[in-house]
Amino acid sequence: MTPYADFTYFGLLLIYIVLPTLVLGFFRLAGWRWLLISTAPFLAVQLSGSLKLLGTVNLREFWLFLGFGVWQVALAFGYLRWRERIPGWVAVTLATLPLALVKLAPLLPPLTGLKFLGLSYITFRALDVVLSIKDRALKSLSLPAYVGLLFFFPAISSGPIDRYRRFSQDFFKKRTRAEFFDDLDIAVARTFRGFLYKFICAAMIHVHCIQPLSHMSGPLALIGYMYAYTFYLFFDFAGYSAFAIGVSRLFGIHTPENFDRPFLARNIREFWNRWHITLSFWFRDHVYMRFLLAAAKGKWFKGKHTANYAGLFVTFGLMGVWHGLAWHYILYGLYHAGLLSGFDWFARWNKERKIWGDGMPWRVGSILLTFHAFAFGLLLFSGKLTH
Repeated sequence: MTPYADFTYFGLLLIYIVLPTLVLGFFRLAGWRWLLISTAPFLAVQLSGSLKLLGTVNLREFWLFLGFGVWQVALAFGYLRWRERIPGWVAVTLATLPLALVKLAPLLPPLTGLKFLGLSYITFRALDVVLSIKDRALKSLSLPAYVGLLFFFPAISSGPIDRYRRFSQDFFKKRTRAEFFDDLDIAVARTFRGFLYKFICAAMIHVHCIQPLSHMSGPLALIGYMYAYTFYLFFDFAGYSAFAIGVSRLFGIHTPENFDRPFLARNIREFWNRWHITLSFWFRDHVYMRFLLAAAKGKWFKGKHTANYAGLFVTFGLMGVWHGLAWHYILYGLYHAGLLSGFDWFARWNKERKIWGDGMPWRVGSILLTFHAFAFGLLLFSGKLTH
């Protein structure tokens, strides 16, 4: 069952999660214990499908998911205890291994049944913990908080990606009744925003624009599809994120924002600080910055800005591969690396020559250029140009 995809899901959510949480919250009992108690049965409902492994073996999705969770928990606590004995690259490889096998599944037919709901985003949370332990930024782990983070069902499918140190503070906080009602107010507002975005805006764009345009040919149809797909993806994903943030608030978890008016960004760098924020920041912190530090330490490049550009191509190349091994995903990642590199060069060039101004017409022009550059990137992402 896909989270927040239909009204059956919301009915189950209302009966088994929302109503009991409202009662418990009024009596200040909707804390971390209730979150863990409610997680297991609700995940069992979400992961009720059956997977076929090695072409013949049937396995419930929930048990594969649970096994993956046990793997990540054992790895994190083992690495924390024996950090001096286990090389960091070994821990990172082991944490990434299940996701890597799934991404390679199209090339390895016996493994095609391994994929299950939430694998990518749980891996990101687990990797953040492993890398924090490697950097000595995380010196202790709470088993209930770490299990709560990995299996946090409101954001299990597509994020937002929370970090252990932030999550654990909310996880163990005992809310007052007033704080519970403040969270409830935000939960209701975000839930209604989610319905507006996903079930009205995104649904109407899909029915009235994407479906007709997908059966048409010619440059005008392709351009129309590009715009329709851009707005559809925003409303669908932002709607999902609004639901995830709203349900999180019921448990006192202040899940971070994923979107901040991205279509008002004045350049592509600012855009990635506004679009899918938790994913872009995760790649920035754990791929891009680590690449720059390694390049500086190893003196890999002679050029002053070469490491920056190489880091962008590595980071967004990996982001493209994470979406899938199809060419349109890889092109999407490389395209954005090219945009960011080009903007960095232009910003430095323009700083001296002052060709591009900063008045209102220039700002509007920057917003429009950024929007169209991103929209073309989503056209690449959709696969319409490569099929």
